[in-house]
Amino acid sequence: MNRTKRITTDAILAAAALLLFLVEAQIPAFIPIPGIKLGLANIATLVALHLFGKRDAAAVLFIRVMLGSVFSGNITTFAFSAGGGILCFFILCLLRHFGKIPLWVHSVFGAIAHNIGQLIVASFWMQTTTVFWYFPYLLLSAVICGSFTGLCAQFTLKYLKRGYFVL
Repeated sequence: MNRTKRITTDAILAAAALLLFLVEAQIPAFIPIPGIKLGLANIATLVALHLFGKRDAAAVLFIRVMLGSVFSGNITTFAFSAGGGILCFFILCLLRHFGKIPLWVHSVFGAIAHNIGQLIVASFWMQTTTVFWYFPYLLLSAVICGSFTGLCAQFTLKYLKRGYFVL
């Protein structure tokens, strides 16, 4: 794939991630525990990672985190998204080297890492470690939501590789 086409595809994936992030932010919380979301924007990051590699996935993640915090108008959005996103990204890159692990399993571990990253940011932000009491609930939600987003990314990659969409 030539450079222009790759940059264009990265931009489309970043725009999709931003759109999913903004749409998901408008959905009311279905559980009264702070921090539980589906993580739909991670679909685009997973697709970029498995189609093109670390550099492109990092670009998609960075653009989504930056623009998502600008459009939401909240500095805490940036802190929590960046903290969770960076740790998630490193775990996903690490898991990519372990052979034939299904993408949805990568997503579950990425979601767990994302929640841990957000808890670390929250503990610094609030200057307390009591936020770690949320971890069991966040772990359960990471398994459920990470499975869902991972399956969505897996199906998206399947259709992209079949040529249903022009890359």
